[in-house]
Amino acid sequence: MTAIFWLSRDFRFADNSALTAAADHDLLVAVFFIDRQLREQGAASRWRVQRAVQAFAKEFSRRSDGRLLILDGEPEEHLPRLCKDLSATEIYQSDWPCAVMRKVQDGVIARLEGQAQLILHQGHLLLHPRQIRAAGGGAYRVFTPFLRALRRIGVERPLPEVSRIRVATGLPQGLDPESLNLAPDLHGGAPILEQYALPAGEKAALARLDTFLATCGTYPDLRDRPDRDATSGLSEHLAVGEISPRTIWAIAIASAHAQEAKADREAVQKFLSEVAWREFAWHLLIDFPAMATRPWRNEWKDFPWQGRGEDFDAWSQARTGVPLVDAGLREMRVTGRMHNRVRMLCASYLTKHLLTDWRLGEAFFADSLTDWDPASNAMNWQWSAGSGPDATPFFRIFNPERQAQLFDPDGAYRHRWLSAESHDAKAYFATLPSRWRVPRDYPDPVDADTLKGGRERALAAWSEFRAE
Repeated sequence: MTAIFWLSRDFRFADNSALTAAADHDLLVAVFFIDRQLREQGAASRWRVQRAVQAFAKEFSRRSDGRLLILDGEPEEHLPRLCKDLSATEIYQSDWPCAVMRKVQDGVIARLEGQAQLILHQGHLLLHPRQIRAAGGGAYRVFTPFLRALRRIGVERPLPEVSRIRVATGLPQGLDPESLNLAPDLHGGAPILEQYALPAGEKAALARLDTFLATCGTYPDLRDRPDRDATSGLSEHLAVGEISPRTIWAIAIASAHAQEAKADREAVQKFLSEVAWREFAWHLLIDFPAMATRPWRNEWKDFPWQGRGEDFDAWSQARTGVPLVDAGLREMRVTGRMHNRVRMLCASYLTKHLLTDWRLGEAFFADSLTDWDPASNAMNWQWSAGSGPDATPFFRIFNPERQAQLFDPDGAYRHRWLSAESHDAKAYFATLPSRWRVPRDYPDPVDADTLKGGRERALAAWSEFRAE
């Protein structure tokens, strides 16, 4: 019997229960679709998915006697035809538990009309969403008790990699993975992203994890420093499923047990708590699918946010005059990545000093990040804006000058991305659409009085909103 393995966000061979189940059949067909939901993703994310597809396709051909089938079009159109042609009655997929994928899955099930079944496997998260619920049966709304529950339940060990893959013959031609162009709207930005790209693929993800764990004793002290390479760099591998969170968890736990120094063991636990934040974000998104477009706290629906205007344009073009904010936005434009501490500052500045709608920032990040994750991105923006569960209070407003003193004390990060002589700063201008007409000279830095005025304006808006 032939089975179909439908790739979505699981470009790996280890801890992939959907691929494992499909490989238990006599033959399998591995298929990836360039469909509507992919085309509607942000440009940088699509570009990163393309690299994941190419790396997986190459490894799939090496491990099997066949090729990855890449089809342009909707799964609901192609899958019934494939099932009929191959006499396949099972389709296996690792569930990507968000509303847009659920809609695609429902469409496939309707079109199959019972000729085959779609079998979903949990592979995107540490636990199945139903395994971790608050006392009343709903979602946890605060991270700390969520983390305690996660550790109490425990994480299962990851599955071994699939070693036996026999691919069915007589497949449609499909697309050549090396000829894909999933992000044509990046224009001149694509060659720049290539220059700054991290290696793609499962082997690269595992190697990066090993390198990080070997030196992660400094993680608690340096993880907030954008001028230092002190974080794992695994977020984009997780976003496309080149490594599973269970694999990260298991390898990190084993590393902690092998550490002699208490500080090193605690450093690993701190890292695992950040992995758990990703899990918490998905926990929230599954419970509240509109998290990217509606405030979690309903009372925030009437907050007087500003819409798109000069303030948002200056922010999105990295011309706010706040050096650490602008450096982060330039880094994201050039590399598709941004340090997490700087992400928080950029979000705080947009939503509080500029009183601009958090949804504009959320959408801008979604289009610009190679590690875009619908749950983490939405949760983090709502956290910064004050409208989400377990959010930072609106009156907690980051002071950009203080953040720079604490986390970029020598100015190395700001110099890298803002200095006219810097290669990286020059790369930023090479990525920009000509229609933006962004001047190359950096604007005068915002002074302390202006920053203070922005803070006071935000607090006044918040006080007035609460009084209504």
